Amino acid sequence: MSLSGYSGKIVVLEWTNPDCPFVQAHYQKHTMTNLAAKYGPQGVAWLAVNSSHDVTNDFDKKWATDQKIPYPILNDASGATGHAYGATNTPNMFIIGKDGTLLYKGAIDNNPNDDQATPINYVDRALGETLAGKPVSIPMTTPYGCTVKYAE
Repeated sequence: MSLSGYSGKIVVLEWTNPDCPFVQAHYQKHTMTNLAAKYGPQGVAWLAVNSSHDVTNDFDKKWATDQKIPYPILNDASGATGHAYGATNTPNMFIIGKDGTLLYKGAIDNNPNDDQATPINYVDRALGETLAGKPVSIPMTTPYGCTVKYAE
Protein backbone atom coordinates (compact mmCIF):
# COMPACT_ATOMS: atom_id res chain seq x y z
CA MET A 1 0.00 0.00 0.00
CA SER A 2 1.24 3.46 -0.82
CA LEU A 3 0.09 6.93 0.22
CA SER A 4 0.13 7.90 -3.44
CA GLY A 5 -3.10 5.91 -3.75
CA TYR A 6 -4.67 8.47 -1.41
CA SER A 7 -3.58 11.52 -3.38
CA GLY A 8 -6.05 14.36 -2.91
CA LYS A 9 -7.30 12.97 0.42
CA ILE A 10 -6.45 13.76 4.00
CA VAL A 11 -4.90 10.65 5.56
CA VAL A 12 -4.60 9.81 9.24
CA LEU A 13 -1.86 7.34 10.12
CA GLU A 14 -2.27 5.72 13.52
CA TRP A 15 0.64 3.72 14.90
CA THR A 16 -0.86 0.88 16.85
CA ASN A 17 0.05 -2.19 18.86
CA PRO A 18 -2.82 -4.31 20.20
CA ASP A 19 -0.61 -5.44 23.12
CA CYS A 20 -0.17 -1.85 24.36
CA PRO A 21 -2.44 -0.88 27.29
CA PHE A 22 -2.70 2.71 25.98
CA VAL A 23 -3.93 1.45 22.60
CA GLN A 24 -6.31 -0.97 24.33
CA ALA A 25 -7.75 1.87 26.43
CA HIS A 26 -8.42 4.01 23.35
CA TYR A 27 -10.11 1.12 21.57
CA GLN A 28 -12.26 0.38 24.62
CA LYS A 29 -13.38 4.03 24.46
CA HIS A 30 -13.69 3.83 20.63
CA THR A 31 -11.48 6.90 20.27
CA MET A 32 -9.99 5.91 16.92
CA THR A 33 -12.99 4.19 15.37
CA ASN A 34 -15.33 7.05 16.29
CA LEU A 35 -12.98 9.60 14.72
CA ALA A 36 -12.60 7.48 11.59
CA ALA A 37 -16.41 7.24 11.36
CA LYS A 38 -16.83 10.98 11.97
CA TYR A 39 -14.34 12.07 9.32
CA GLY A 40 -14.60 9.25 6.76
CA PRO A 41 -17.71 10.75 5.12
CA GLN A 42 -15.74 14.00 4.74
CA GLY A 43 -13.10 12.24 2.65
CA VAL A 44 -10.56 11.47 5.37
CA ALA A 45 -8.83 8.09 5.05
CA TRP A 46 -7.74 6.37 8.26
CA LEU A 47 -4.97 3.76 8.30
CA ALA A 48 -3.49 1.97 11.29
CA VAL A 49 0.15 0.84 11.10
CA ASN A 50 1.62 -1.89 13.28
CA SER A 51 5.42 -1.72 13.27
CA SER A 52 5.91 -4.38 15.96
CA HIS A 53 8.69 -6.68 14.79
CA ASP A 54 6.76 -9.85 15.61
CA VAL A 55 3.41 -8.85 14.11
CA THR A 56 1.57 -11.11 11.68
CA ASN A 57 -1.30 -10.34 9.36
CA ASP A 58 -3.44 -12.91 11.20
CA PHE A 59 -2.76 -11.16 14.53
CA ASP A 60 -3.80 -7.78 13.11
CA LYS A 61 -6.83 -9.29 11.41
CA LYS A 62 -8.02 -10.84 14.70
CA TRP A 63 -7.52 -7.48 16.47
CA ALA A 64 -9.48 -5.71 13.74
CA THR A 65 -12.31 -8.24 13.95
CA ASP A 66 -12.42 -8.22 17.77
CA GLN A 67 -12.44 -4.41 17.91
CA LYS A 68 -14.68 -3.93 14.86
CA ILE A 69 -12.01 -1.77 13.20
CA PRO A 70 -13.38 -0.73 9.80
CA TYR A 71 -10.09 0.53 8.33
CA PRO A 72 -6.92 -1.30 7.28
CA ILE A 73 -4.17 -2.23 9.71
CA LEU A 74 -0.92 -2.25 7.77
CA ASN A 75 1.81 -4.71 8.70
CA ASP A 76 5.15 -2.91 9.02
CA ALA A 77 7.07 -5.67 10.82
CA SER A 78 10.25 -4.50 9.06
CA GLY A 79 9.80 -1.11 10.70
CA ALA A 80 10.67 0.71 7.47
CA THR A 81 7.54 2.87 7.43
CA GLY A 82 7.64 3.54 11.16
CA HIS A 83 11.26 4.65 10.99
CA ALA A 84 10.53 6.80 7.92
CA TYR A 85 7.84 8.69 9.84
CA GLY A 86 9.72 8.72 13.13
CA ALA A 87 6.95 6.85 14.95
CA THR A 88 8.04 6.29 18.53
CA ASN A 89 4.94 5.31 20.47
CA THR A 90 1.64 3.55 20.24
CA PRO A 91 -0.53 5.35 19.66
CA ASN A 92 1.40 7.89 17.58
CA MET A 93 -0.70 9.93 15.17
CA PHE A 94 0.13 11.61 11.87
CA ILE A 95 -2.16 13.63 9.62
CA ILE A 96 -1.12 14.02 6.00
CA GLY A 97 -2.78 16.78 3.98
CA LYS A 98 -4.33 16.44 0.54
CA ASP A 99 -1.09 17.73 -0.98
CA GLY A 100 1.05 15.23 0.92
CA THR A 101 2.34 17.61 3.58
CA LEU A 102 2.50 16.65 7.24
CA LEU A 103 -0.20 18.60 9.10
CA TYR A 104 0.02 17.01 12.54
CA LYS A 105 2.36 14.65 14.40
CA GLY A 106 2.04 13.49 17.98
CA ALA A 107 -0.36 12.23 20.63
CA ILE A 108 -4.01 11.45 20.09
CA ASP A 109 -4.88 13.70 23.03
CA ASN A 110 -3.58 15.37 26.18
CA ASN A 111 -4.95 12.66 28.46
CA PRO A 112 -2.33 9.91 28.93
CA ASN A 113 -3.52 9.11 32.46
CA ASP A 114 -7.21 9.24 31.52
CA ASP A 115 -7.79 11.78 34.29
CA GLN A 116 -8.75 14.94 32.38
CA ALA A 117 -12.33 16.08 32.81
CA THR A 118 -12.34 17.64 29.33
CA PRO A 119 -9.41 16.26 27.36
CA ILE A 120 -8.24 17.84 24.12
CA ASN A 121 -8.26 15.40 21.23
CA TYR A 122 -5.50 16.82 19.05
CA VAL A 123 -6.43 14.73 16.01
CA ASP A 124 -10.09 15.73 16.16
CA ARG A 125 -9.09 19.38 16.50
CA ALA A 126 -6.56 19.22 13.64
CA LEU A 127 -8.98 17.47 11.29
CA GLY A 128 -11.76 19.94 12.09
CA GLU A 129 -9.46 22.90 11.48
CA THR A 130 -8.11 21.43 8.25
CA LEU A 131 -11.54 20.67 6.85
CA ALA A 132 -12.64 24.20 7.74
CA GLY A 133 -9.74 25.57 5.69
CA LYS A 134 -7.83 26.77 8.75
CA PRO A 135 -4.23 26.02 9.68
CA VAL A 136 -3.68 23.39 12.37
CA SER A 137 -3.32 25.33 15.61
CA ILE A 138 -1.29 22.62 17.36
CA PRO A 139 0.75 20.87 14.63
CA MET A 140 2.99 18.83 16.93
CA THR A 141 2.77 17.27 20.38
CA THR A 142 4.73 14.63 22.24
CA PRO A 143 3.19 11.18 21.82
CA TYR A 144 2.65 8.97 24.85
CA GLY A 145 2.05 5.27 25.25
CA CYS A 146 4.16 2.19 24.64
CA THR A 147 7.30 2.36 22.58
CA VAL A 148 7.11 0.94 19.08
CA LYS A 149 8.51 -2.60 19.25
CA TYR A 150 10.92 -2.31 16.32
CA ALA A 151 13.22 -5.15 15.35
CA GLU A 152 16.71 -4.59 16.72
